[in-house]
Amino acid sequence: MLDSLRQWCAAELGVPETALGELLPVAGDASFRRYFRLFPEGRPPVILMDAPPEKENSQPFLDIAERLRRADIHAPAILAHDLARGWILLEDLGDTLYKAAFESQDGEAVFAQILPVLAKLTRVDAGGLPLYDRNRLQDELNLFVDWHIPEQTDRPLSDKEQVEWQALCDLLIDSALTQPQVFVHRDFHSCNLMVLDGAPGVIDFQDAVRGPISYDLMSILLDRYITWPRDQLERWMEGFRQQVAPSVAPETWLRWCDFMGLQRNLKIIGIFARLAHRDGKTGYLSLVPRFADYVRDVLIRYNELKPYQALLEPRL
Repeated sequence: MLDSLRQWCAAELGVPETALGELLPVAGDASFRRYFRLFPEGRPPVILMDAPPEKENSQPFLDIAERLRRADIHAPAILAHDLARGWILLEDLGDTLYKAAFESQDGEAVFAQILPVLAKLTRVDAGGLPLYDRNRLQDELNLFVDWHIPEQTDRPLSDKEQVEWQALCDLLIDSALTQPQVFVHRDFHSCNLMVLDGAPGVIDFQDAVRGPISYDLMSILLDRYITWPRDQLERWMEGFRQQVAPSVAPETWLRWCDFMGLQRNLKIIGIFARLAHRDGKTGYLSLVPRFADYVRDVLIRYNELKPYQALLEPRL
């Protein structure tokens, strides 16, 4: 397999295979995709994505990369591709994640770089993308009850609690569908943003959909590696509202953001349980407490959510 990859890369780059250099593995994501970095002689380094076509459909990656670049968002340029074999050669955006920037720089300065890109994302062409509709949002919430509760707790839902759970789901989904529906990256966090000269680079965008305008904002604000004070979160939420939805009342926007964050964080807890118990990727479980704290925090902020504390708290 690696020999074939090397031969294809050399041919696409127009260099002898001997000038290609070694295929160096690069840390990937939670999918079946693999990434390698190449240092071909006389050319900048490039990234090779190997996405087995029987497990990963790479066509959306190509489509969305082009949409982002047309919107002046720095997604990696596509240098070559062979979708039949699942191979894509990409511009190398480097190794410096915004996770490192958050750890070493002032949060206000970092978000001053990120939020303008996020505002551009809301204006990316979303035509023809899958809809973040009621069924999809419900399926995501179901990950919490289908994976986290049975695998990580000993508290199965009673019949009465199942009714309560569905009422909570309906509340969150209705809030999401009420919002303006725009391009949504779906995984907009500090490990999918690259520190570059100028604007941040954006990666791992192949699962983009058309959905709620607050979703990507809450993805980056409620990050998996750093927790911000509530007053700071609200300042960033309000600043973003002024950029992308100035006609929406501030209290409505805040509710949209908090309810969207709750939907997302319940989903993520379920995804981490599935990664651990279905795929053997147990390292994600160490991240669950932060997301459980996000859930607890928003449940106490709205009277309409407080009845669900007894449902969720023993299962977080």
